[in-house]
Amino acid sequence: MATCALSYMIAAVPATPIPEARPLGVNIPLHKRGSLTTPHGVFDHAMAVKHGARIANKYRRNLINIKANTGHLPDGVESIPDPKSLPIPSNAPAYAPTTFLIDFDTGSSDLWVPSSACTSCGSHKKYNPARSSTSSKKSGTFEIGYGDGSSASGPIYTDTVTVGGIKATGQYFSAVTTESSEFTSDVVDGLMGLAFPQLSNLKHKPFFNTAFSQGTAKQNVFGFKLATTGSELYLGGTNSALYTGALEYHPVSPSSLGFWQITGASAFANGARVASGFQTVIDSGTTIMYGPPAAVKAFYAAVPGAKVFDAANGLYQYPCARAPSVAFSWGPTGKAWAVSKNNFNLGDFGLGANVWLLGDSFMKNVYTAFSFAQNSVGFAKLK
Repeated sequence: MATCALSYMIAAVPATPIPEARPLGVNIPLHKRGSLTTPHGVFDHAMAVKHGARIANKYRRNLINIKANTGHLPDGVESIPDPKSLPIPSNAPAYAPTTFLIDFDTGSSDLWVPSSACTSCGSHKKYNPARSSTSSKKSGTFEIGYGDGSSASGPIYTDTVTVGGIKATGQYFSAVTTESSEFTSDVVDGLMGLAFPQLSNLKHKPFFNTAFSQGTAKQNVFGFKLATTGSELYLGGTNSALYTGALEYHPVSPSSLGFWQITGASAFANGARVASGFQTVIDSGTTIMYGPPAAVKAFYAAVPGAKVFDAANGLYQYPCARAPSVAFSWGPTGKAWAVSKNNFNLGDFGLGANVWLLGDSFMKNVYTAFSFAQNSVGFAKLK
């Protein structure tokens, strides 16, 4: 699939009252639905190109939202890039779940699901406002679009939204009435953003911020474990049963403008520091890792036998027998967090000349905590 699938059930209907005694947070099992390899373990070039285009356009939309919400762009970004075209999607079979299946995305901030009025949403689970006594239609419209014309759009509502027993009353979201085939053929129904409000196209608090402000999320932090099996999102704290030692936290950059973007990063290839002093966006909605073209070129220069594979899309190749050891660190005393050879993918991408984007190829190697309370991102060793 073109995006990382972090899936669970979400109900936009009145919730069952939360019991008096309950854990500090809630653990939500996640279903990873894809990778950038074929079933035979071969790199899927077409899927990688398609994914890269979708991520480029996702961050183009984020930049548009940042400028609309704050009046300016992040440091190092001089203009909003042109949209990037995507390959025409294949007609993958639709999956009809009995509950909403949702992507949890730390690289965006809005919630959207299909509407019962949508005639182009395939077999996806649909939101029917007439069946909810707490539904309220708001003014305006929501739209997300991509360079090849793929899009989803629809009216804006508020309702009671629950995820794993954590409830947000009066939560803003969109019930989209049109989906292009790119979304129609996706196995998930919709998407929930977990980044900061500055990225919101709806211009309202994301779900988790609402839930914490209303007291249903007990701590203003959430954690991810991503793996082939046993993945989990933990809302309202971190699950210490899944990691060892203390979380190593790093502050979000003052110039992040809505991203989970941390500073003072270094990249290592085969033990050699190949880049330093850059910033990184930690994004659960991205499959692979991206860096500025010059930095990626320098990285692969330190990998014996590496060469350009697809110059137009910034893809490199290296001999399988010489897979590099890869690690990232933050700050002068931060630990070097290794990326396993099975998880390593790195292409070039730009959010400015000094910003890298680390998706689940990095996150699968660590336990990751996202703290609104400390305005920081933390890492710990997985058990």
